[in-house]
Amino acid sequence: MKYKLSVTRSFSSAHCLREYKGRCENLHGHNWKIRAAFYGIELDDTGVLIDFTDIKLHLSKIVNYLDHKFLNEIVPFDMVNPTAENIAAFVLGRLKDIETKNAKVCEVEVWENELSSAVVSM
Repeated sequence: MKYKLSVTRSFSSAHCLREYKGRCENLHGHNWKIRAAFYGIELDDTGVLIDFTDIKLHLSKIVNYLDHKFLNEIVPFDMVNPTAENIAAFVLGRLKDIETKNAKVCEVEVWENELSSAVVSM
């Protein structure tokens, strides 16, 4: 069997897209939503792939770093364009810190609004 579980968090922040030709090159904000997913094929002795609490805690730390900020001024987005795709990749990279023997981060989806999202996956 394959198992996949996910946790969702949200935050608000502003950004502008460098080198973008259009409205999004101007300063603007979003109410972002992030969904982080882990996968595995083996559960631990309690029947858990990875504790939801661990994912929630770590994802909340990442969200707190991004929340109510001008993303273009914080690392790594001071050097990397703060697109939904790059935010998703950033979050995925940070979630690798809590991977276990049984559970690996497999996907992060970032919505900039209720209609538009970007997904990065392993």
